[in-house]
Amino acid sequence: MTTVPHILVVDDEEDILRLLTAFFRRHGHEVTVAADGEAMFLALRREAIELVILDVMLQGEDGFSLCRKLRSSSNIPIIMLTAMADHADRIVGLELGADDYVVKPFDARELLARVKAVLRRTSDLPAAPASTMTRPVLAFDGWQLDVARRELRSADNTLMILSGAEFDLLLAFAEHPQRVLTRDQLLDFAHGASHDAFDRSIDVQVSRLRRKLEADIKAPSLIRTVRNGGYIFMPAVQRG
Repeated sequence: MTTVPHILVVDDEEDILRLLTAFFRRHGHEVTVAADGEAMFLALRREAIELVILDVMLQGEDGFSLCRKLRSSSNIPIIMLTAMADHADRIVGLELGADDYVVKPFDARELLARVKAVLRRTSDLPAAPASTMTRPVLAFDGWQLDVARRELRSADNTLMILSGAEFDLLLAFAEHPQRVLTRDQLLDFAHGASHDAFDRSIDVQVSRLRRKLEADIKAPSLIRTVRNGGYIFMPAVQRG
């Protein structure tokens, strides 16, 4: 039996909620709506939500703050909506852990494509390389990256919360250790050819990974920057 994806749309514009509810239901998704943060967290407690579409410009607590709170306790995928086309605004969302960003006014078909792409990347049964299908745990520098469960655990078995995009980027590094990867290669490895995020998103996500993995982000030892080249994942990786 095929599971119907369940999406939570958080927006204080009733027209947007009605439009997206009708549109996503027509395309085979279950939809729950919320107008503010309180309703969002209530829905998350009550429902098995698989992805959150979160507007930035909410009345009361804004989407950036809600994204930060949600990401601190959950790796549920988040796509942010904003009426501001400024790249700096997008970078803030990515730094807070959002998986993707869509600018208003948007084409509902584009948003649907983004939702499908994020759900594919963050599925419990991702389309993974053969090596990860047979060796689902990658170990490096005391960390354990469980590909099947999409979990990262420290040496003391503490679960590290990663966004879907952060997990995919770390997996790309761990699958290609000790070699220089360009930003374009990282986009392809982590997100596939359909991903059209701007190049700066990789730098933001690398910065977030460093803050979570590195003891000293000013002198990173795991993910090093290669001038005019990209990045290199330094530790040896064991597959088991």
